Amino acid sequence: MNNKNFLNTVFSLSVLSLLIFLVSCDTETSNEEVREEIRNIYVPDFNEDSAYHYIEKQVSFGPRVPGSESHEKTAEYLSNKLEEFGAKVTQQDFTAENNSGEQFDFINIIGEFNPRAQKRILLAAHWDTRIFADKDSARQSEAIDGANDGGSGVGVLLEVARQINADSLGNVGVDIIFFDAEDNGAASQNVELLETGKLFKNWCLGSRYWSKNPHKPNYSAYYGILLDMVGAKNAKFHYELYSKEYAPRILRHVWNTGKELGYSQYFIDQDGAPIEDDHVPIIENRKIPMIDIIDFDQEMTFGKYHHTHNDNMDVISKQTLEAVGQTVLTVIYRE
Repeated sequence: MNNKNFLNTVFSLSVLSLLIFLVSCDTETSNEEVREEIRNIYVPDFNEDSAYHYIEKQVSFGPRVPGSESHEKTAEYLSNKLEEFGAKVTQQDFTAENNSGEQFDFINIIGEFNPRAQKRILLAAHWDTRIFADKDSARQSEAIDGANDGGSGVGVLLEVARQINADSLGNVGVDIIFFDAEDNGAASQNVELLETGKLFKNWCLGSRYWSKNPHKPNYSAYYGILLDMVGAKNAKFHYELYSKEYAPRILRHVWNTGKELGYSQYFIDQDGAPIEDDHVPIIENRKIPMIDIIDFDQEMTFGKYHHTHNDNMDVISKQTLEAVGQTVLTVIYRE
């Protein structure tokens, strides 16, 4: 045997021995090594001060009621911030019937990160505010600040966008959508509408429109995460039941990630209730498994601030913003 053949034989035997060794390794040990590798994946630190600032900036424009100057200024601000953070931005203008039965103009704001990537994750929040304070005891006809109900989800996602721009996700694409006219529905104490099942007719108009008219033909995503009311002090995120039915895997994954990061006081392992929110039209019309991270209890009761003028910056907790934002960042960077 010449030297070349001898070396080839030695190399082949070495490779074979290595393969036999790897196959013979204990499966549990290998899985533990994989888990350790996942834990060691780099994830940027979510900056809760930055997210808080983005909420504060939205509130400073005034209530983001469609058709108002505040709404127009906020749309420009959100689009500019997404562009600043490296997104390809689309403003999707559409017309729909508001809660008074009038045709009205609305805007969805879409930011695409790494638009060429095939594997995509959808992150969403609504950016409009409640048109009246129907749960308040005074000034019920006036629009609310919506610091938590609307502003918090947008603030968290703007900080997520800033982090994505600073540290690329590699081969994963992320689409951030700010839906308009989520909070456009009839007054919650309208018992007649509730009993006839028509209470939700004018809710979630932005997501209803986009789900039937996506910014890209045949748009799909691996999964979606909706953020709604994610900034209040002592928030409790129970399992939203549409999420549990249609996206159980991602629901468990997000909650387990939150607990792993030390946020178990926020991510509660208990069923809540089904919530008619922006994820529902997306599940129904785009068939994307999507979950809703939303602050509510098992009786579908929201905070005392909900749909009142108390939904202002005093409600917002930087600790809650950190819990949600760091959890979402960790989930998407582990893809």
